[in-house]
Amino acid sequence: MGQKIRKILVANRGEIAVRVMRTCRELGISTVAIFSEADRDALHVRTADQAYCVGPPPSRESYLAEDRIIDAAKRSKADAIHPGYGFLSENPSFVRTCEKAGLVFIGPPASAMTAMGEKTRARTQMSQAGVPIVPGTTEPLRTFEAAKASADKIGYPVMLKAAGGGGGKGLRTVDGPQGLESAWRLARSEALSAFGNDAIYLEKLLERPHHIEIQVFADAHGTCIHLNERECSAQRRHQKVIEETPSPIVPPRMRDSMGQVAIKAAKAVGYIGAGTVEFLVDAQRKFYFLEMNTRLQVEHPITEWVTGLDLVAWQIKVAEGMKLPLDRPISPRGHAIEARIYAEDPAQRFLPSPGRIRQLAFPSGHFVRNDTGAYAGYTVSTYYDPLISKLSVWGHSRQDAIARLGRALDEYVVTGITTNIAYLRSVLRHPEFTAGNYDTGLLDREHAALLAADGRAPLPAVIAALVVAHERDRQRVASSQRADGSASPSPWRQLSWRRRSAPERR
Repeated sequence: MGQKIRKILVANRGEIAVRVMRTCRELGISTVAIFSEADRDALHVRTADQAYCVGPPPSRESYLAEDRIIDAAKRSKADAIHPGYGFLSENPSFVRTCEKAGLVFIGPPASAMTAMGEKTRARTQMSQAGVPIVPGTTEPLRTFEAAKASADKIGYPVMLKAAGGGGGKGLRTVDGPQGLESAWRLARSEALSAFGNDAIYLEKLLERPHHIEIQVFADAHGTCIHLNERECSAQRRHQKVIEETPSPIVPPRMRDSMGQVAIKAAKAVGYIGAGTVEFLVDAQRKFYFLEMNTRLQVEHPITEWVTGLDLVAWQIKVAEGMKLPLDRPISPRGHAIEARIYAEDPAQRFLPSPGRIRQLAFPSGHFVRNDTGAYAGYTVSTYYDPLISKLSVWGHSRQDAIARLGRALDEYVVTGITTNIAYLRSVLRHPEFTAGNYDTGLLDREHAALLAADGRAPLPAVIAALVVAHERDRQRVASSQRADGSASPSPWRQLSWRRRSAPERR
């Protein structure tokens, strides 16, 4: 048994910070929020027991400022740091900094992050461990001539990919020799800007693949299990939009095979905690290692739906030195789907739509979950990812889950900004999605058709919006004047965000 954790600083913002804090509350663990000057009124700040400002709005001066985060942890007397996802969650230097400061880092060891962090290093390690990888290079390509020789050898089409990061940054598809040089320059430039590393490698482009990932979990006592797969092929420009589990194309035998390979990959680097091994699956249902995300995934709620587990609670308990309560996989129960609600305009190439949310009505009902950091009056900043919430549902079958998510999207009301809600409804109705055999190129191929689909707000959403607007107007009139004629305080100041006192801010 390791150190008992009594207070956790969540080194993140938005919905994932709120989600981690909720589990901490259930475990009786105090929480500390950090925030930039732009996030002073953010929901995660209001949710925590304590909150510390760590700098100006730009991430590099706040949420990526290691020294300021460590200082906040020390001042708050936190025992541990939970990084969420993004920001410093996959930074081995930050793990070592936490350890030097005497803080428990709730995540894998720095050595595992280093092994899996650079994609070419990970590909080499996996190949040596006998894990199948997509045909391509296992070393960064330092010159265009090396890239051309590799592409000629592997055969077109190919993909140029950033070795130091993911998320679609530094990624270019090349159909033939004539487009390679310009793609090479653009990929290197974008990779350098996004990750501070212009190293590029090359992979054979698989035709219409599925993107399927396996959730793995390991403790410090040698136990490593997988918690089934997630289908993540509904992507636009290599960014996930809708995820589901189980995958509609993965039978039990294939699930077991992929799970065993994922466990092998995790054990090969001495992994501890929650991680995700990502695969591409071709038309013949052969699967290839793509990368490993050494953190909690954005889409972890759907795994929680079908397993009945709290993965954040497991992260904390493993960090305390406890053994996993299971030593074998759990078969998925029912079906779960998650849709990412963004402040963006699909008709304008998914450009962010920052601004103040005037009205916000979240869906609810049987087996509906909404992870969010937003509220009515909240301003979607230009500094950070424009995610409003992750809407996930559970159903006894895939058809039940699709119907439930469609109903929940119908009830979702946001005014003041543009969102992708109508676009998500179109994806759910698309014949290839409903059939369950869609690939990573579906949304890009069908972009025009998805935009042309009826995007009008359904009747329940219209009614909900009118009710919200009426109630807000009524409250504004009623509270605009006190009985003595003085101005009434802001409704936000009157609202009790939690049963205990508001967080201490520094």
